[in-house]
Amino acid sequence: MILIQNIYYMLSYAFQVLNEQGLQNVDAEVFDNAQRLCAEILIKGISIQIKRGLKRDYMAHTKTLSSVRGKINVSDSLKTQSILRRQLACNYDEFTIDTELNRILKTTLLLLLRGDVTVYQKKQIKNLLIYFADVQEADIHLINWNTHYNRNDQSYQFLITVCYLVVKGLLQTQSDGTYRMMNFFDEQRMSRLYEKFLLEYYRKNYPKLHASPSPIEWQLDQGNDDMLPKMKTDIMLQKDNKTLIIDAKYYSYTTQEHYDKHSIHSANLYQIFAYVKNKEYELKDKPHKVGGLLLYARTDEDIQPDSEYTMSGNPIYVKTLDLNQDFKNIANELDDIVKSFFF
Repeated sequence: MILIQNIYYMLSYAFQVLNEQGLQNVDAEVFDNAQRLCAEILIKGISIQIKRGLKRDYMAHTKTLSSVRGKINVSDSLKTQSILRRQLACNYDEFTIDTELNRILKTTLLLLLRGDVTVYQKKQIKNLLIYFADVQEADIHLINWNTHYNRNDQSYQFLITVCYLVVKGLLQTQSDGTYRMMNFFDEQRMSRLYEKFLLEYYRKNYPKLHASPSPIEWQLDQGNDDMLPKMKTDIMLQKDNKTLIIDAKYYSYTTQEHYDKHSIHSANLYQIFAYVKNKEYELKDKPHKVGGLLLYARTDEDIQPDSEYTMSGNPIYVKTLDLNQDFKNIANELDDIVKSFFF
């Protein structure tokens, strides 16, 4: 089961729209597949956008008309011989709702309408599509997802991101033309989402902390680092002379097992240790405290890491974050991490 309070809030923080009015009332619902989850987010989000007003823009058109509008396209008029029919090809701009962003929304709603969503959701989607009657469908293979948003269409960003997940996660079957949803909330995508969620949570709730995915330089005695791998942290929290480096880990198994003995993933521990010690050496000439945290997303395993070590003078923590609980409790766990290290 996918608990929407987990993935929805992670998406919300990751794209900085947690306080969007009207969307928070989905936090108590549970959906048994990702398609229904995204459908619910889009239904509520697009409903809000409709109340706010769907984006309109000037779009270029070329049509053969009986009366002149805009500029006459002489080339097309001669090519089509429209003048023989007392018509002219004209180029003109029209202020229309048929914009690229609205086409993406409509196309995604139509995909979901044919997908594995509930009867009630299909009814809601049909009601929304009424507002897109003058909007064309987009070719899902030609959609440009790298849209640059401005102040006027910033509210579309989260919705288009969910549309991307839906479109990329749908496969058309060969038999009846219906659609099925791939498991696009796989471990790799969830791992990136988990990292982004943690970073944006601390940015939003602790503005006095400097939170960023900062790089760390190798502290070499000689030579250059051309062949050395780059060290880029998931989250680095800094305040005054204290630095906490967080490495977010989203795995199916939080520990490794060898001969029935559970231990922390060795590569993860080596990585966080390298981050901490190189940052420690970088700050050697000023007062400082540098710590590291491996923060795993909690699984249903019986054994979960929850340890604190002191390695060469630096605190190294290994903890899990339980995402399968009320968001207030998730927030409390994240807050405790900051309070215990910085305050």
